Parts: sequence; C-alpha cells; structure tokens
Amino acid sequence: MIDWLAFVVVAITTLVGAGFVVAMYSLGVRLFAFSGDGTAAANKSAKWGAFACFGVCGLTVLFGIYLIVPFFHK
Repeated sequence: MIDWLAFVVVAITTLVGAGFVVAMYSLGVRLFAFSGDGTAAANKSAKWGAFACFGVCGLTVLFGIYLIVPFFHK
C-alpha cells in the first residue's frame, strides 16, 4: 500500500528545496552581474553577497548528497 502522506511530504520538500537552490543561484548570478556596475563599495558588497549565495547553494547540494548516500551515515 502506498503511503500517500509521505509521498506528498517528499514531493513538497523536493519542490521547496529545488526552488531554494534555484533562487540562491539566481540571486548570486544577479549580484555578480551587479558587482560590475556602480561604485566600488557597491561592487565589493555585491560580489561578497554573490559568493555567499553560491556558497549556500553549494552547501545545500552537498547536504543533499550527504542525505542520499548511505556510506556517509556510518
């Protein structure tokens, strides 16, 4: 028998997680593009913000790999 509630929880979690990764990457790309324009202070803070977004995106992907691969749980 299929546990439909668990299926819905996994589907919603997948959609939210994928949306979060895409949003962080998009924000990072936008901030990195913005860092090429404007004043030096805006460039520096936008570039660090972009690197932070890329870092959060990478850490999220690594955490997902950690959850999927059972070797890391031993």
